[in-house]
Amino acid sequence: MALVDQKKIIENEPIYDSAFKVRLTRNLEILSNVLANPTTVIGLIIVILMISMALFAPIITEPNTPDPYQMPRDWKAARSAPFTPGHILGTTNRGGDVFYGVVWGARTSLKLSLLVVSLTLVVGVIIGSIAGIAGGKIDEVLMRIVDVFLSIPELIFALAIAAILGPSFTNIILALVVVFWVKYARIMRAQVIRIKQREYVDAAKIMGASNLQIYLKDILPNSFSPVMVQATLDMGNIVLVGATLSFIGLSEAGIAEWGVLVSEGQAGISAGRWWASTFPGLMVFLWALAFNLVGDGLRDVFDPRTETKR
Repeated sequence: MALVDQKKIIENEPIYDSAFKVRLTRNLEILSNVLANPTTVIGLIIVILMISMALFAPIITEPNTPDPYQMPRDWKAARSAPFTPGHILGTTNRGGDVFYGVVWGARTSLKLSLLVVSLTLVVGVIIGSIAGIAGGKIDEVLMRIVDVFLSIPELIFALAIAAILGPSFTNIILALVVVFWVKYARIMRAQVIRIKQREYVDAAKIMGASNLQIYLKDILPNSFSPVMVQATLDMGNIVLVGATLSFIGLSEAGIAEWGVLVSEGQAGISAGRWWASTFPGLMVFLWALAFNLVGDGLRDVFDPRTETKR
């Protein structure tokens, strides 16, 4: 068929008019498939509970400190066991209330994961899109930089950066952003290269759409599925790495954060004071487990081949 005839057919078809309906139907189908997986539903329930605890932390704990992210200290009740009056989950060796730290630690973890994932998404999507669209030497240079970052283990790289910047929760966020953006750049580049060769992209070019319009309407929306799966998995992994950095002393002392609580409570384990480390450690485990269950469920929905490979 001649190019002119193709253009006439394309112009008579409401390609962009039906795009919203197609995507809405696809999103509802994805949601239905996600909810059909029992393990994914369990992960979603845990995620909802954890996020609810983070959002309603002021109501749950009734904070009486000027900075709610700092654990209140009750030195007279230090090393108290669970169910002590005023300290339902006990206290640490330094008098920190474990229940307060666990609840506000959920908000700290939510803040950490959302900030890091948001920043790494922006950086990774931009760099990956540039590499995929530009190609040539630009693609080669950017991907070699990505390879250098990927060659260093995440935890060691984050530890080195956070140690150089100094003990601070903000510096932990910066360190994790530097470490995690490369995965999104590589995923986005692969998606852009794959999708820009599709027929509907050629159809948009024939209709006279600009490169920016094609990217925003065709390439970007259709490239985001694997990126969102990775972001969901990283929501759990980031908290795990962040808690590790806090545990070894790279966060502010006394902050209501699960890694800090585990660090404060480790000295009492040998003396039978297990609660100060067990409860925050359990929260880190549940947070990472929940987002991994959800991420695995999304990956199976977006790419059913992964389910058969396992």
